[in-house]
Amino acid sequence: MQSLLLTSCFVAALLVSLALKYWLATRQMRHVSAHRDRVPTAFAATIALAAHQKAADYTLAKGRFGLLSTAFGAAVLLGWTLLGGLDALNGTVRDALQPRLGDMGYQLALLAAFALAAGVLDAPFEIYSTFRIEQRFGFNRMTWKLYLADALKGLVVGAVVGLPIAALILWIMGAAGALWWLWAWAAWMGFNLLILVLYPTVIAPLFNKFEPLADESLKARVQALMARCGFTAKGLFVMDGSRRSAHANAYFTGFGAAKRVVFFDTLLSKLTPSEVEAVLAHELGHFRHRHVLKRIVAMFGISLAGFALLGWMSGQAWFYAGLGVEPNIGAPNDALALLLFLLVAPVFGFFISPLLAQLSRRHEFQADAYACRQASGADLAAALLKLHEDNAATLTPDPVYVKFYYSHPPASERLAAMARPAA
Repeated sequence: MQSLLLTSCFVAALLVSLALKYWLATRQMRHVSAHRDRVPTAFAATIALAAHQKAADYTLAKGRFGLLSTAFGAAVLLGWTLLGGLDALNGTVRDALQPRLGDMGYQLALLAAFALAAGVLDAPFEIYSTFRIEQRFGFNRMTWKLYLADALKGLVVGAVVGLPIAALILWIMGAAGALWWLWAWAAWMGFNLLILVLYPTVIAPLFNKFEPLADESLKARVQALMARCGFTAKGLFVMDGSRRSAHANAYFTGFGAAKRVVFFDTLLSKLTPSEVEAVLAHELGHFRHRHVLKRIVAMFGISLAGFALLGWMSGQAWFYAGLGVEPNIGAPNDALALLLFLLVAPVFGFFISPLLAQLSRRHEFQADAYACRQASGADLAAALLKLHEDNAATLTPDPVYVKFYYSHPPASERLAAMARPAA
């Protein structure tokens, strides 16, 4: 009975989320298409019609492709669960490897086999997005050689980083008793904090080159801004983002004393020094308002709830049966429970995504306001428009789509909010 109830809830949530995604996507495409031939009045003096139409076409191309990938993702999810894909994979790996590798070896092999299979299924969509859509609109600079090298490096890094933490969590699940989920959560959080420290200096350089910012005048400007804001970082670096994409960005990375300021080389080539300063001031605003810390705390809370729920459900036979998997009899079910939970949780989590997006947009407004106090609001507005144009971000998104998905407010709302304090 309980397994049937879980099956019904899962199918209902999947169908409702799928219908909602399609409704939102088609709203967005209709809205963007309807406004394609006219630049919004607020941007008429700064954005050319050709650039506006390119952004609309880019949005529509990604939207159509998103409909296909969403449908495929739903089909794959059903294939893994109710149609028996994960059950078949588990049986094959268990029967072949548990007698030789033991319980831990079998479970790690199951996780690895699933990750590889999922990567193979996702690869055609990633390749099409990169080499067709991004290429068509002039953003892709990735070669096949670089793509394959990245894939190989990602596979190695995933194994080196992922397998040890997976082994630790599986060991805790089997050895720590009824409260294993609390200890596993603590291990997972510690691992994430460690990655925040190691990523800038150990992992990221495997994929990109990072060179110290060479422009002395820009460096002096940035350091003066950081001094005004009471912010310290381990260094200012330029990343060769142009090797892969024409999209521009800047970000902070690291944690504590390991924080770094990183500029994409594409960003520095498109913005003036004063505009770069304004963009950096926006990023500093996130730290001033403790947005990064708040997000880490939120991640802690959400993951704790997730581990607690998994701790309860992993001990229930109906959890496996209701999702199309026969639990093991002579082998542990810990890896199986992890995979099922990771597959199903996003279906239900989708319904709270508007709340998270709204919180993120609020943080962006706060960071913009801080940047306008510490640097030039006019420069921030100019940089925002340049980045929107260069990244082909639509200026006319559907309002409902924005509320559900957008982590950043639309350009029109951000510019209006920037103008209010000045007025």
